[in-house]
Amino acid sequence: MNQLKQILEQVIQQKTLEEKLKFLNNNTKEKIVFSTSFGFEDQVISHAILNQKLQNIEIFTLDTGRVFQETYTTWNKTELKYQTKIKPYYPPTTELENFIEANGINPFYDSVDLRKQCCYIRKVIPLNRALQTASIWITGLRAEQSNNRHDMHEIEFDEEKQLFKFNPLIDFTTEDCFNYLKENRVPYNPLHDKGFISIGCAPCTRAIADGEDFRAGRWWWEDENKKECGLHAK
Repeated sequence: MNQLKQILEQVIQQKTLEEKLKFLNNNTKEKIVFSTSFGFEDQVISHAILNQKLQNIEIFTLDTGRVFQETYTTWNKTELKYQTKIKPYYPPTTELENFIEANGINPFYDSVDLRKQCCYIRKVIPLNRALQTASIWITGLRAEQSNNRHDMHEIEFDEEKQLFKFNPLIDFTTEDCFNYLKENRVPYNPLHDKGFISIGCAPCTRAIADGEDFRAGRWWWEDENKKECGLHAK
């Protein structure tokens, strides 16, 4: 654990995103995974990994079964561009079937508790499977995304999951990310050009208006301080 922490401390001393990921890829044999939802932040990281052919970093995604068609299109374009395969994780069939049978197809609009149950089945359970043997989890989290992420750090230890989280874009702005995508000709979700900033499941995501918070388009019917799905503590 201490050795891995030392390596991660050296990682963040590197200057660029590419250098950080390459250093991490080349200096540990611990399992490294990157979770992508094909949003613009994740496409930045995916490019930095795949363009450098960093074979020791596994890229996976959580397919909830309710994502936008545009998300699937971005997934397909990414695999074609980089000649790769991104590992999918799916919700457990029995739990999902029982939940829908008991509560209906769109119960997340009825209560925060039901929405969180849906997120847990569709996202958290598959995530836990994906992280089961990982020591380092790379994420696309940014401080700018929401108020409760302002105090996050580039390297954190997740006590619940007992692994290190590496957030290489923590200080990136939205403009930084889109400039990177354009400079490197990286495919991105076309919904971003229609006012969708944070893109999740289709029933729970809408475009935002000018001046609205980044997360205003997610679970917009809920209180602001409850807008997390359980993937991240912050």
